[in-house]
Amino acid sequence: MNEFSLPVRVYLEDTDAGGIVYYVNYLKFMERARTELLRSLGFEFAQLGNDGLQFVVHSVNANYRKPARMDDELTVTASVQQLARTYVVFQQRVLRGDDLLCEAQVKVACVDTIHLKPAIMPLPVKTQFSLAHLKGPDQAEGDN
Repeated sequence: MNEFSLPVRVYLEDTDAGGIVYYVNYLKFMERARTELLRSLGFEFAQLGNDGLQFVVHSVNANYRKPARMDDELTVTASVQQLARTYVVFQQRVLRGDDLLCEAQVKVACVDTIHLKPAIMPLPVKTQFSLAHLKGPDQAEGDN
């Protein structure tokens, strides 16, 4: 799998007073796409919690290029850019047709639920991420 995509329609609740999608809602759209990507890989969130682990967003680097408006039909993409022992970096885009509206790199860390400290991903979980991993010159596996 190279890039997962999810269709999203813009609703009134997604927009500001000017009828433009409020900037934080792009991040919500991206969260949905990451969740559905993992679901498509057979990922079980409940099992991760039972193992005392969870995923948390560590950092986001987003670039907003063009606005989306009420009723727009968008495509939100997600792909695994980098896979390490304790985190995953996703490359994500929000498109309206061929127009790039927003793009972001989202680093998601695996942490233990007790101390909220970095934790090594269990092998089955890392294997699921590997199924969506794009390997390229600047996407090599990290050390932590």
